[in-house]
Amino acid sequence: MTTPLRADEPPTTAIPRTRPTAWAWCGVAAGVLGLAGLMATANLYDPAAGLLADNERLLAAVRGSTLLVLVHQVVCAVVAGLLVVFGAGLVRHLRGVLPPVSLLPAVAGAGVGLTAVALLVGAGFDTDLWWALQGPLDPDSIGGYVVFYNTVPWLWAGLACSAAATAVAGLRHRAVGRPTAWFGVVCAVLLIATQAAPAQYGAVLPGALWLIGAFTFTRRRS
Repeated sequence: MTTPLRADEPPTTAIPRTRPTAWAWCGVAAGVLGLAGLMATANLYDPAAGLLADNERLLAAVRGSTLLVLVHQVVCAVVAGLLVVFGAGLVRHLRGVLPPVSLLPAVAGAGVGLTAVALLVGAGFDTDLWWALQGPLDPDSIGGYVVFYNTVPWLWAGLACSAAATAVAGLRHRAVGRPTAWFGVVCAVLLIATQAAPAQYGAVLPGALWLIGAFTFTRRRS
């Protein structure tokens, strides 16, 4: 039951609610830091030198890379944390717009979660590689760790699910603007294409670009 206003009482003005955007900026930060950080810490050896065929030579090339490995581990952990926040915000944003029975928020969140898991698993290999480089040095073990170092944290293909789900939500339900939705379609296609060739680590590029575009997710829909 409401109490009517007296004639001498001014009407109250509702305080407009602003849409939270911190989660979207976490996505942008994950894209920038992930792309720049992974590329900056990837050069443990020269891929053109054919070192993967000779673990002894590979060991000689990566022997002094312990600091680079540690930085790579920290980058992976930070990006994974940013993705968790971004994924949670994305799910909430889509649920606020889409019908309650829609699967799109869950699909979008799952794709981000898969990428965060890949980064954490990759960081785990960094730990093993760092300790292995402390000695005694086993060329065969280090050769295996290096292969995973340059592959697992780059497996961002899960973001294809997120980009596609967000694109559908934008085109069918105006959950995001149409330019943002079509950009998501392009990124989703590129992410899927990286899985059709033996170069899955290429997913980090379209995945990062899609994340960087996350600042548009909360803009006025058109």
